[in-house]
Amino acid sequence: MANEIVKSEGNSAVAQYMGGVDLGSILAEELDGLNLSFDRIKIPSGGGLAFEVPGDDPDSPDTVKEFKAVILHHHPINCYYKEEYTGGNNPPDCGSMDGHIGIDGETGEVKSCADCPFNKFGSGKNGAKACKQKRRIYLLREGEQLPIILSLPTGSLSEFSKYVMRLLSKGKKTNSVVTKFTLKKAQNSGGINYSQAVFGVDRELTSEELAAITPMSEQVKAMANKVTALDEE
Repeated sequence: MANEIVKSEGNSAVAQYMGGVDLGSILAEELDGLNLSFDRIKIPSGGGLAFEVPGDDPDSPDTVKEFKAVILHHHPINCYYKEEYTGGNNPPDCGSMDGHIGIDGETGEVKSCADCPFNKFGSGKNGAKACKQKRRIYLLREGEQLPIILSLPTGSLSEFSKYVMRLLSKGKKTNSVVTKFTLKKAQNSGGINYSQAVFGVDRELTSEELAAITPMSEQVKAMANKVTALDEE
């Protein structure tokens, strides 16, 4: 499969193209003066069951019902809009790239997400939080040397939490397996259909693959707060 990390003769695909790669140095050299931003995989709205993934034509993304990748790193992000977000390029009124410290978009004031009234249930519609919690996931697919980002919306966080706990219960971390990503249709308390991500283990990484992946996971974790946030997050 095009989006699957698979074994090759006498070696692993991951070890072949990831061994010795210094991601930080490569990006520092090639992106000097430019924004650090990776391609995105997008989850559809309205209960759609196909992801949008970058293809050869940036204006015409591919659609797939499933894909497989290694999760290099993941972290929470928070996003608050005073007025309901309806799309476009308008930045949030307050945002947090780590789920803990928020920055007021107008004043630049630093705020604690834990103490923010908009981070409390009941501050938003239908008893929800006015500030939306999401999760940014950095993925590595076969044949690629750079991560790609999947931003999980609020409605997919419970499924991801369950998946992470299943791995931890078996002594595994998210970067030690190849994860299969699919979608299912779900419905919120207001009767609105939405697309919910589903996660499953395709296979465990070999010791050789894990040794190649681990340094890249650490590099991505170190640079995560420098990656440009886009509006869909």
